[in-house]
Amino acid sequence: MNTKLYIIGILGATSLFFSCGDSQEENPTKKAAPVEVTVNTPTESDQSFLTFSGKVEAVENATLSTRNMGYVTQINAKVGDEVKKGELLIAINNADLQAKRAQVNAGITEAQAAFNNARKDYERYQALFSKNSATQKEMDDITARYEMAKARLEAARQQKNEINAQFAYSNITAPFSGVVTDKNVEVGDMANPGMPLLRLQVPGNFEVRASVPESEIASVTEGKKVEVLIKSSGETLEGVVSEISTSASNSGGQYSVKIALDQNNAEIYSGMYASVQFPTTGDKTEMILVPETAIINHGDLQGIYTPSEQNTAILRWIRLGRKVGNKVEVLSGLSAGESYITSAEGKLYNGANLSIQQ
Repeated sequence: MNTKLYIIGILGATSLFFSCGDSQEENPTKKAAPVEVTVNTPTESDQSFLTFSGKVEAVENATLSTRNMGYVTQINAKVGDEVKKGELLIAINNADLQAKRAQVNAGITEAQAAFNNARKDYERYQALFSKNSATQKEMDDITARYEMAKARLEAARQQKNEINAQFAYSNITAPFSGVVTDKNVEVGDMANPGMPLLRLQVPGNFEVRASVPESEIASVTEGKKVEVLIKSSGETLEGVVSEISTSASNSGGQYSVKIALDQNNAEIYSGMYASVQFPTTGDKTEMILVPETAIINHGDLQGIYTPSEQNTAILRWIRLGRKVGNKVEVLSGLSAGESYITSAEGKLYNGANLSIQQ
């Protein structure tokens, strides 16, 4: 009798042990605090888009350089300065030009004196020829001498104009009123022909220059409204395609497209990177778009968390397509009308309890 009671006691204890073990495996998931999440339900977009990268640029800008070689002797502006049209910004040593101008002025004086004498002789022989006191040959010779003197004087004056034009490249002035955005030279540096010295732009009027590949350029039309996402701020601006390049021979098959921006007091600056979303002109294609922030990356796989009927998280693997602004197209794995989790207040995993916020 005691033996039977002993065996029964062991079996009961074993049963209790396994029962407790099952309880320990199930209770953590059931008792874990639910993760607060926000969900969204995608709908099918009936418009297809193309998205390309670009850069913000000032509509009116200029890079100042020189055609002369010489040492920089004066700089009257620094980055951030506002300058007026015609204001002297950079002076380059022009001692050689001054010497040439002195020579040209002396040549003009000499040519002017020779022309004055030739004109007097021409006028005198005209009077003599009218009175038959000079021969035709004499008149022809005097006329030729007069025309040559006149031509030498004109050539000397043109040389002066050329020297004055070269002085304009030694004294660099602002071509328009604007703001200095770059300064690439210091006093004492040697300026070479074509070397960028200063860069100016007119603030407040910006455009985006994007590169569109040859395979997609036919889908971009001038005058079309587009959306521009400024990557640094996440702000989306409206724009209009203002110019489309007709050649890609020097850009590796990439066509340059300009987009005029409707800034609406947006805080943007030249050089910012942007994504331009072009609506295509071909047949409309239904698309399912989700924000990039909702995508889970595991190596080469992409997934998205969806809520189950029991309000638990399910990681679903999906296949992605092209980017559209800050969203990405879902090719498979998620259908229109199926909810997905856009954000969570805690760590998500398969089977995690959810508290869905509306």
